[in-house]
Amino acid sequence: MGENTLSYLQLEQRANQLGQWLRQRGAGPDQLIPILMERSLDMVIAIVGILKSGAAYLPLDPDCPDERLHFMLQQSGANIVLCQQKFSPRLPGDLSALAMDKDWAEVATEDASRFVSTANADNLAYVIYTSGSTGQPKGVMIEHRGICNRLLWMAQNYPLGPDDSVLQKTPYTFDVSLWEFFLPLLCGARLVLAEPEGHKSPSYLIDTIANYQITLLHFVPSMLQAFLADRDAAKCSGLKRVICSGEALKRDLQDSFYQLLPDTELHNLYGPTEASVDVSSWHCDATDASDTVPIGRPVANTQLYVLDPSMQAQPIGVVGELYIGGVQLARGYLQRPELDELSFTPNPFDTVASARLYRSGDLARFRADGAIEYIGRYDSQVKIRGQRIELGEIDTVLERQPSVLRAVTTVREDRSNDQRLIAYVCFEDGSSMSNTELRGYLREHLPRYMIPQLFVELDTIPLTSSGKINRKALPEPFQSVDKAQQHTAATTETERQIASIWREVLQVEEFGVDQHFFDIGGHSLLALDAIYRLETLFGVRVTPMDMLLNSLQQIAAQIDQQLAMDANAVAVGQDSHADAGNIIRRLFNKKKPK
Repeated sequence: MGENTLSYLQLEQRANQLGQWLRQRGAGPDQLIPILMERSLDMVIAIVGILKSGAAYLPLDPDCPDERLHFMLQQSGANIVLCQQKFSPRLPGDLSALAMDKDWAEVATEDASRFVSTANADNLAYVIYTSGSTGQPKGVMIEHRGICNRLLWMAQNYPLGPDDSVLQKTPYTFDVSLWEFFLPLLCGARLVLAEPEGHKSPSYLIDTIANYQITLLHFVPSMLQAFLADRDAAKCSGLKRVICSGEALKRDLQDSFYQLLPDTELHNLYGPTEASVDVSSWHCDATDASDTVPIGRPVANTQLYVLDPSMQAQPIGVVGELYIGGVQLARGYLQRPELDELSFTPNPFDTVASARLYRSGDLARFRADGAIEYIGRYDSQVKIRGQRIELGEIDTVLERQPSVLRAVTTVREDRSNDQRLIAYVCFEDGSSMSNTELRGYLREHLPRYMIPQLFVELDTIPLTSSGKINRKALPEPFQSVDKAQQHTAATTETERQIASIWREVLQVEEFGVDQHFFDIGGHSLLALDAIYRLETLFGVRVTPMDMLLNSLQQIAAQIDQQLAMDANAVAVGQDSHADAGNIIRRLFNKKKPK
């Protein structure tokens, strides 16, 4: 990460010190120690140190709302949190906090020599929260046995050595981060940490892959598509393997990958958080004549079953629900035994009485060659850009708002096949809220990735004859609740050009220069598209954070300011003819975005 480095010896010593320090404060098996940090070397030390103490770690997203953060902290039963100093004010007053970037001197006095963890294979290794249909997230409890099986399988099938480098870019609140952290450490390879928010920028990733000679990394398919769309992605030919998971990998994306990186392996993996990251794998083959990309075959010590509603095995080629068995299954959900009963069931195919199956909710079928094809979901759970979302959780939170009578959230694909969350809302008589107001309310209760891009006002929610929501009868989201809102029009040429790009990217006509990209239907991948177009047109750098924090008007002002500075540099640096020429060409030979 930047110029900061740790050797294996330094990591071992600091993690030992932290583990000893935590033990002295009561840390031990099956206890949870939350972490509230941005990606950093301290984060790695915290994770390894917690595991050395015998406890389990609970990663918390610094971007999540306080209400959600406090719920997870309360449910964890923790009495101490590892954090960075800037996040300590967000913690409840009854919790102790160790700010790793400020209070390390307190830990540094501990013994740095090796010691034995008191945890065993049946103890918890970590808890990761996922979206829950009841309006609250649910904590998935994973034991050492499950995640160790997953890591050892990967080390055997995707071997690494001292000359390999793995890029850790997945937020640590998602389970893919587990192998990004631990696989290189398990194999003696180099672990490279992406800068915070760096995982959202294809240009940053391309530079990092090239500069640090990355040989293995992970992409959610939607982010892989954005990565491949960058004209410089071909520079990453040193990659040995790319792992895809989190969404269905489409055949055309696989083909695009091999066209650009023909000498790099592409692997498609599948698995829910409840089964220790991944339970199946498939080595993609550019010559395979199939129209789909399978999720493959089970990993070691794992069983996959495609069953009908009576729990009978489906024949080859017949769609059924995918059930998962084996050592990687989660212990269950933290303090939610009622959810355990719904998701986990005794395994009728195993002679061991305690054996269980996890009901994935995914539809699948076996091919004749034994590989499994993913078909889709049958319930209200979706995955968008790799993020698992229970649509019912969004509905529940929306309906807590006093002005909202009823809400139904769904997923729609636009003309570019991009998935968007759309919320249909019925208001109480005499009440109304704008798109911006609804989004602001949800920001107080839900993480950013769960906030719909568009809100559509309805008089009533359409129902079937049996009284259930008729999702097929929901209207196309042409008109949002902001349609009648007065918008501030563009007044400068820069504002008009930015607005034109936003209309094309977002496919939205009505918005004002006082609005933010993410408030009118934008999300991270669309922001990357808009950034590329802006940089191509104006020749100045625009960051994802600029798009998140600033209105169209503010972004226009930043661009105008940068262009003025560049023009001034031309006037002042008359003797730097080459540099001046480049700046002049950038200012006046602008290309139209495609």
